[in-house]
Amino acid sequence: MIRTLALCISLSLTVALGGCVQADIHFSDTATAVALATAPLKPDSGSLAIHCGSLIDGVTAQPLHDVTVIIRDGRVASVQRTLQHSGSLPLLELGDYTCLPGLIDMHTHLTDVPEDTADLTVYFRRTRDETAVIAARNAEATLLGGFTSTRNVGTYVAWTDRDLRDAINSGKIAGPRVQICGYYLTIAHGGGDLFVPDFKEPADAARFHAGVAHGPEEFRRKAKTAIDGGADELKVIASGAVLAFGGVPGAPEMTQDEIAAVVEVAHAAGKKVAAHAHGAESIKEAILAGVDTVEHASYVNDEDIKLALAHHVALSMDVYNGDYIETEGRRMHWPEEFLRKNVETTEVQRQGFTKAHAAGVAIVFGTDAAVYPHGLNARQFPIMVARGMTPMEAIQAATSVAARYMGWGDRIGQVTPGHFGDLIAVKGDPLKDITRLQDVAVVVKGGLAFKLPAH
Repeated sequence: MIRTLALCISLSLTVALGGCVQADIHFSDTATAVALATAPLKPDSGSLAIHCGSLIDGVTAQPLHDVTVIIRDGRVASVQRTLQHSGSLPLLELGDYTCLPGLIDMHTHLTDVPEDTADLTVYFRRTRDETAVIAARNAEATLLGGFTSTRNVGTYVAWTDRDLRDAINSGKIAGPRVQICGYYLTIAHGGGDLFVPDFKEPADAARFHAGVAHGPEEFRRKAKTAIDGGADELKVIASGAVLAFGGVPGAPEMTQDEIAAVVEVAHAAGKKVAAHAHGAESIKEAILAGVDTVEHASYVNDEDIKLALAHHVALSMDVYNGDYIETEGRRMHWPEEFLRKNVETTEVQRQGFTKAHAAGVAIVFGTDAAVYPHGLNARQFPIMVARGMTPMEAIQAATSVAARYMGWGDRIGQVTPGHFGDLIAVKGDPLKDITRLQDVAVVVKGGLAFKLPAH
């Protein structure tokens, strides 16, 4: 289990907790430093003054310069165009840095690692305790990479994501805020069903197929069970996965009526629905069924783009991971079927990304981690920019725009009063060089510093 931290400090006294990078930062007095370093972690309870050389607040079109962000009890209290702050707060001096809101990834799989893709039978052999260790490691890597909020959009082992979310919320481990769906809602042997050809499953394998259903009524019951079990949102597999055996990427799986049944249950409970959909027909059916976001959208066409605009549906398109699969997937000997499908879908998806963005469709940041290792999420930003977004648009896709489509727009995604005190910082200007976001030096979540600059 990862030991969490309240703050890492290097003054006249040095404290290093939980793997946090030591830093030189200025506090009003040593007693405050000691108290912050030794206090037990209470999530979203920190109070700090942070001086930023530049601030991209997530909503304003241009950065602000020489501002001080005041965080009290985990929330942004004010953003001041001055270096003055209350002497009762510790001051984190980041005058040489660009500050941004904590980043949001709307497509993570925190309980998985990419190596599992080479042999899916590992899920049947791994214990829940072993999964918990993996999940804790992934959560910390994701947080330290600058992503303070995520959606964990499914897992093959039901409710491992709930265990992770609850451990983070209680302060037992360090990680981002997590929305969970509990398990994939999918047809038998569909893209969300843990099916491995010619493998004899253990007798107690039901938990690996918890979201499998057929017909609107079964899917309605499965959706209600997921919500009753603690799901924050629901995930439907509308069309075939690239990394699954036997299917055709884009081939329809769930019907429009089945998806609509899930949407009805979710929306009645105030929950959102994400649809995994590669194919044009399934994207259309998912939108018409009322989903809120569509993931992948590899074969999105002109009709889908018009529908997404008309129905205010956002697309989450993981336009980086094809590069990782092509290089590292081959090195790690992933199944040849997966590698072939990746080649077939990567470029066409990127072309669809460009068309959808140019048409004005909302595109939110989502990486499909762990198709590649957690903590490398920001590698997607350069692809988004190369395929048509401005750097500011890409940043907002991972901050205020993502927050809105998560239903958390009043809590995260902005450095503005009332929102959670989530802030990251990088050296240099990410509006001139978006790759700066791949080297986050500072991570503050809820007013608590989890990562600070190295000496």
